[in-house]
Amino acid sequence: MFDVLSRSGALLRRTGALALAAVLSLALPGPLTATAAPAGRPTASVDPLIGSANGGNTYPGATRPYGMIAWSPTSTTGDQTSTGAANGYEYNARRIRGLSLTHVNGAGCNPGAAGDVPIMPFAGDVTSSPSADTKDAVYAAGFSHDDERAVPGRYTLGLDSGASADLSVSRRAGVADFAFPRTKAASLLFRTSNSLNGSEDAHIAIDRAHHKVTGWVLTGAFCGRRANGGVNNRKSYYKLYFSASFDRAFSSYGTWHDATYSPGSTSASGGEGYATGAERAGRGSGGWVGFDTASDNDVHMRLGISYVSLAGAETNLRAEIPPRASVDDVAAQASRDWDRELSSVRADGGTAAQRTTFTTALYHALMQPNIVSDTDGRYPGMDGRPHRLARGQSAQYSNFSGWDQYRAQIQLLALLKPEVAGDFAQSLYNFARQNDGVWDRWVHVNGATHVMTGDPSAATLATFYAMGVRNFDYEGAFASLARQATEPRADGLSDAGCPGQCTGQRPNLAQYLTSHYAAQDVCHCWGGAAETLEDAVADAALGSWAKLLGRDDEAAYFTERGSWWRNVFNPATGYIQARNLDGSWVTPFDPGSDRGFAQGTSATYTWMVPQDVPGLAAAMGGRETAAARLDGFFHTADGSWSVKGGDALRYDPTNEPGIHAPWLYNALGRPWKTQATVGRIVSTVYGTGPAGLPGNDDLGTMSAWYVFAALGLFPKAPGSADLLLGAPLFPHAVVDRPGRADLVIDAPAADATHTYIAGVRLDGRDHRRSWTDAGLLRRGGTLTHRLSERPDTGWATDPAGLPR
Repeated sequence: MFDVLSRSGALLRRTGALALAAVLSLALPGPLTATAAPAGRPTASVDPLIGSANGGNTYPGATRPYGMIAWSPTSTTGDQTSTGAANGYEYNARRIRGLSLTHVNGAGCNPGAAGDVPIMPFAGDVTSSPSADTKDAVYAAGFSHDDERAVPGRYTLGLDSGASADLSVSRRAGVADFAFPRTKAASLLFRTSNSLNGSEDAHIAIDRAHHKVTGWVLTGAFCGRRANGGVNNRKSYYKLYFSASFDRAFSSYGTWHDATYSPGSTSASGGEGYATGAERAGRGSGGWVGFDTASDNDVHMRLGISYVSLAGAETNLRAEIPPRASVDDVAAQASRDWDRELSSVRADGGTAAQRTTFTTALYHALMQPNIVSDTDGRYPGMDGRPHRLARGQSAQYSNFSGWDQYRAQIQLLALLKPEVAGDFAQSLYNFARQNDGVWDRWVHVNGATHVMTGDPSAATLATFYAMGVRNFDYEGAFASLARQATEPRADGLSDAGCPGQCTGQRPNLAQYLTSHYAAQDVCHCWGGAAETLEDAVADAALGSWAKLLGRDDEAAYFTERGSWWRNVFNPATGYIQARNLDGSWVTPFDPGSDRGFAQGTSATYTWMVPQDVPGLAAAMGGRETAAARLDGFFHTADGSWSVKGGDALRYDPTNEPGIHAPWLYNALGRPWKTQATVGRIVSTVYGTGPAGLPGNDDLGTMSAWYVFAALGLFPKAPGSADLLLGAPLFPHAVVDRPGRADLVIDAPAADATHTYIAGVRLDGRDHRRSWTDAGLLRRGGTLTHRLSERPDTGWATDPAGLPR
């Protein structure tokens, strides 16, 4: 496919942007699709547009695995302070105001995070300030999806204006070919201040002599618009630098600041602020460069970025992209890079749609964490100063959506990419040491954003260690996280940012340690019941980690704390319920209410005890009663499935608190119901096309859930290497584990009708448990499933062999 793109790119440079759709139609029959690599390569089954509608908040642009740069459109629906969806791109918003350099995959908090320095190919004369174009009526352009192509590492777009862009990237740099119609003026707009959330300040400098444009934006403010505490996050925490060089001279140039239009100016500064709508509209700065396209209508640009300095951006560009590299050259390398990464899991069989859904889910899951260190090892610290990598560390990573990722994406990263996982663990520890020992639950670039609830860093690093990750300072990290869990801090009594991004990472810890639950009326948190459950999960994970480290006293202490979920289980209602400081239950109580919870209801959170499912079942009256209740969580009263969300009393696949619930049947002695429920979700909630994700991908979490489900596996609990077993989607899959024996999963009969397990063999021996212990990950092995068309109600039901 890259041969096709190479031919189309060459033709585009000769004939102009208006030829784009015609060229691509010659290469591929019918509408453009993302199946672009030669058959047999994993990238051939990736569609980056999956999740770009239906609130999935993915982006289709060019990026590498774990890349710093992610070059993708900034959509507009007629408001220059918004995009129509979080993270810059909404499939149904068919108008853009630029191609921005940074993105975060699948985060919520519209307009998301990053989206820095949109660069817009504009076919026409620049006659006014683009910041004054508050409705994006002049300096934006429409497009058709027929003129759009997204493949791993490359993005191509033809605009209705006749201009087009062809982009590819390395990890920290990129190249672009912009083509313009010969009949119109040709300009590139650098909207330096127009990050998705706005900016505090920005700067642009135009160097005519050297055909360069450089600049930076000072920004941050993730979730700064959210009504539940966002004002506290309207602050800057990172500066992105860029350096762009061109293959030709500028025929015109200029800058703008707010409404002031300055043709012939070579520098401008000014931010937009962090408000939205009329409070921000019309503010900002940027610049443009124009080109004479009479004899050559193609403009080639090379660009590097850095979070440390302008020199870092230029060094990154020189180090990663050869001076004469074309878009085709860089795209070919990007495709090979993604093929290597996606070959971590090789799945055979299944339908074309299943392979596309699966491989794209793997693609989205391996987009993050994201590199924030330069090629020289420097990175921006959480203290606002540059730092260098720790000894033995390969890269500094960031973008940690902890509350989401610790449930699935973290486990997949540890399974497939343990070296990256270890560097990520060290990165989070580095940030904590620069942040007075505080591990933040949602880290963006080098910013502590405090978004969500709980202490997911503890669950994350404990999981890494349990799954065999060792390339980080695990003794130091454990000690630091244990201190966070045992030593109260002043910010734990602050309501700043509450409820959605409370500053305290262990809010009102002194009260929690005394009462053994987070009291709703004094917790300084999003919800007392949710905080208790999250902290219990984190503490149980710390207990497991301590045991592996041989720290027996701490293991016993934290394991006991992992049972404090019981203090918010109300036996009178049979649900998890918030409590007040005096011990009374918060009333009135409704299991469909989110009072005391975070983005979920009591009906969902009641199942969020993955570390102690037997204890939860006992509290409900036994496994039989618990299983019956779980049936009601996935079905309506008439027995119909209810797994698509929208019912406050039932399963919600669009958010994280309950995504483990389908797998709880294994511990309740009814594994065939896990197989049926997971199969139903896989076949009806996930799929191909822009609406193929159930909701926010949340930095690969929902995609990782699908990858595990399709393999017939799922993590039992944070801090554990145990895996729960389900029915595989593919007849054969191999999980390539660097430095260790592969994990092979065979299910020869797997198809649309054979969805139940009738037996499993592990390395040739009969395996009558619905889970595997850490030994499988240590030594590798082959799981062979015998599948049937009907439930086998006898397999893996012996109470002595249930998941513990």
